[in-house]
Amino acid sequence: MPTADRETVTGLPPGIAAAREELTPMLSQYADLCAAHEDALVLFQVGDFYEAFCEAAEAVARVCEVTLTERSDSTGDYPMAGVPIDNAAPYLESLLDAGYRVALGDQVEDAEQASGLVDRAVTEVITPGTVVEDELLEAGTTNYVAAVAAGGGGEGSSGGGSAAPADAVGLAAVDVSTGECLVTSGDRDAVAEELDRIAPAELIAGPDAPDFEPADAERGWTTHAYDPGAFERRAAVERLEPYLPAPDRRFDGNAELRAAGAVLAYAEYTQGDDGPLSYVTRVRRYDPRDRLRLDAAAQRSLELFENRGLGASDTLFDALDETSCALGRRCLERWLRRPLVDADAVRSRHDAVGELADRTLVREGLSDALAAAYDLERLVGRISRERADARDLRSLHATLAVVPELKATLAGADGEAGAADGAGGPKTDGDADLPRTDHLRDLRDRLDELTEVRDLIDDAIAANPPPEITEGGVICEGFDDDLDDLRATEHEGREWVADLEASERERTGIDSLSVGHNQVHGYYIEVTDANLDRVPDDYRRRQTLKNSERYYTPELKEREEEIVGAAERADALEYELFVDVRERVAGETERIQGLADAIAELDALRSLASVAVEGDYVRPEIRDESDAAGIEIEGGRHPVVERAEESFVPNDADLPRGSIAVITGPNMSGKSTYMRSVALAVVLAQTGSFVPAQAASLPVFDRLFTRVGASDDIAGGQSTFMREMSELTEILHDAGPDSLVLLDEVGRGTATTDGRAIARAAAEFIHDELGATALFATHYHDLTDLAAERERAFNLHFTATREDGDVTFLHRVVPGASSSSYGVEVAELAGVPAPVVERSRDLVAAETDDAEASDAGTTDTETDGADPATDSVGDGDDADASLREFLAEEEGTKGKAETERAENTSAAADSDPATNGTSAADGDTQTDRSADPQPDLTAALRDLDLARMTPIEALNALHDLQSRVDDDG
Repeated sequence: MPTADRETVTGLPPGIAAAREELTPMLSQYADLCAAHEDALVLFQVGDFYEAFCEAAEAVARVCEVTLTERSDSTGDYPMAGVPIDNAAPYLESLLDAGYRVALGDQVEDAEQASGLVDRAVTEVITPGTVVEDELLEAGTTNYVAAVAAGGGGEGSSGGGSAAPADAVGLAAVDVSTGECLVTSGDRDAVAEELDRIAPAELIAGPDAPDFEPADAERGWTTHAYDPGAFERRAAVERLEPYLPAPDRRFDGNAELRAAGAVLAYAEYTQGDDGPLSYVTRVRRYDPRDRLRLDAAAQRSLELFENRGLGASDTLFDALDETSCALGRRCLERWLRRPLVDADAVRSRHDAVGELADRTLVREGLSDALAAAYDLERLVGRISRERADARDLRSLHATLAVVPELKATLAGADGEAGAADGAGGPKTDGDADLPRTDHLRDLRDRLDELTEVRDLIDDAIAANPPPEITEGGVICEGFDDDLDDLRATEHEGREWVADLEASERERTGIDSLSVGHNQVHGYYIEVTDANLDRVPDDYRRRQTLKNSERYYTPELKEREEEIVGAAERADALEYELFVDVRERVAGETERIQGLADAIAELDALRSLASVAVEGDYVRPEIRDESDAAGIEIEGGRHPVVERAEESFVPNDADLPRGSIAVITGPNMSGKSTYMRSVALAVVLAQTGSFVPAQAASLPVFDRLFTRVGASDDIAGGQSTFMREMSELTEILHDAGPDSLVLLDEVGRGTATTDGRAIARAAAEFIHDELGATALFATHYHDLTDLAAERERAFNLHFTATREDGDVTFLHRVVPGASSSSYGVEVAELAGVPAPVVERSRDLVAAETDDAEASDAGTTDTETDGADPATDSVGDGDDADASLREFLAEEEGTKGKAETERAENTSAAADSDPATNGTSAADGDTQTDRSADPQPDLTAALRDLDLARMTPIEALNALHDLQSRVDDDG
């Protein structure tokens, strides 16, 4: 829905505003809530429905596809549309998808106890980034709302930490469903990269913050302004104080402080403004440089989380995800988005994965136990927000119950008892030496059993409680004596009523007499009209029906009051007891979150171990920073492609640090797959995973860049080539000696001359200036000359065979340069019509013949004594060639020309013109050209800055040089 339409239905609907002074008390209450939430569409509880009125109702009816009705009262008629409260989730999702924020105006007072109008208040504002309902969230995912702020915003400095640059931008993100809160800062580009990595569902911007647009519009965030006061430094400090001590000393500059305070203020606002969110106990500042930096382009081209091809579910995350619970899945995704850069930390994860890979029974036992674990982070969030029901507490209990089993399994109490191969052994209570690795031992120690919490829930909460917590049946018998007495009274009363029918039939002799109950009249004795003459004197008439009368007795009335009173008091006491239990559990939020972290990490490690075993992955050797060696992979494979193919050809990779491998070969031969497999091996290794290879030895990289594949941003004004150049620009500005760079077909989106020049200049710059390790796939075969010109450059190519006109791609990489790209053959394989293929072959053959003839003509001219460089420029035949190549040829022939010039001068002086087959004038011209090579023209050519020239500028320069040659001639 366009923004203009939303403005008419968020806040106070115009139809309600126009009649504001005449509204009934209930609609006045609705109007007040709407006016207080101008940025949201208010859904107002009326009985069992959430209702909207006037223009808001029309929007709800349209978006949610529900019937538009009408409410009429003495003040007028008002359009009305509603959704059922018990099944509100799908309708709320539709409103969120349509771009709305939704404020839920709930009844906060019992309608039966209210005197007059039931009190209502907004208890939650549902926005894309602050959803907490399980029905609206995907299991095992994160859902962030983020805030960005600049470094100004009030008096004073930040206090502790290093001084942040004046132009720093602060970024804070919180997952309201789990309580995780992350804070960082950097320049605009660094924050933009982090936003793409975090991928928040919603972004709130401070009044002085720069604009940020998602690199991927399809999975991007919604952006809107928020209360500028929340971004003020003083307000931010006050907001943060309940979450962590001395907040002004915990962040690196005002920008971080302001962003953190604002995002938590917004989170509190969406949860009903009931004060600090007690479960947000993990406000963590981090530095993006402490993790392998993967920008949006790298994540997209490596298909870490999204595959836009036919196999949309085939991503690296899918290949790694064999987690058993939502906690593990979220942890694994977090690891993959932020791989490690500390070599010791990487090795520690590898140690743990290796041990779990070796211990089969432990791995399987952990998988079975973890499958019973619920999402503790979201559970404890609901518990702390006082929105958890009895079933949530039982889910917590079920998760706590598996913790002793996890610890025992890690300790070898599963029958392994130290058996390294997992082959089994005698049953034991565990081995003190297990787990073998420090990492798993630390995890085992962090598995807090929370025995007191588990026992409390077990003692207090019924095993199968009802969904409602106000209607009884929630608290276990024996937990509270007063509750037991009330239940006993209620039970005895109901038993007395159950026996009353039989005793009254016997006393009155009326066989059709019955005892019943309804909510309006309570308990009654019913007698048909035919037996009214036999009704005892102590019966009191309660209700007359068509064919019968209903009575009560004083004793039945007394029992009813006992039963009803006991039931009501029992229900109320149960609710009080449940709330008390929930509060006691909420008091252990930090311990529960610590346990959740340990379970999540254990499940992620077990998943990586399972993938390693099933996929035949190998543990990579991680080199120290002082080690100058680079990437060494033996028999490397692509972890995603090999799952989809019946067979996969593995390849080696030997890339010294700072080297650049120029990769040539046919289309479809596997160049892109090869480059991606090398990059994915790095990502996997630094995530903590083993890698798909026979052997691997890898350094630790700090950044990974990719320029792979064709894409555009037409809406943003960027063509495919402009998008390519933008990505290349970022790489050339930010890459360094510890970066890995993947470049695929740089320069292909423009004219051949320009594209080849850009590709060569970029490769030289990476080698000479950046010192990054790079894989450069190209169809510009003259780039293979870099291997002869640059010390750390070398050539690789993919092989193919041609037999009887058929081409077979071997998908094998070998040293050296390729001889052909087999483009026409690939077109034929793709199904291009035969006439087009044959015509293409003819054109290729003709162009090849022309090139050979041109080469022959150049040789003849040189033999005849003409200057090839001068002729080329003078005739204008070099318009489709690279000026850089022209200069290279000029330099390459300079020495030879000087030698020939001396020889030709001597020969011209001593020989007879007739004998030599040329006139004296021709001989003079030959001698003059050799003696005067026009040094000013050569200097002008050398001064041309080809890398910065547009095609039209290059042609103009060439025309100018040609004119100078003509003038000099």
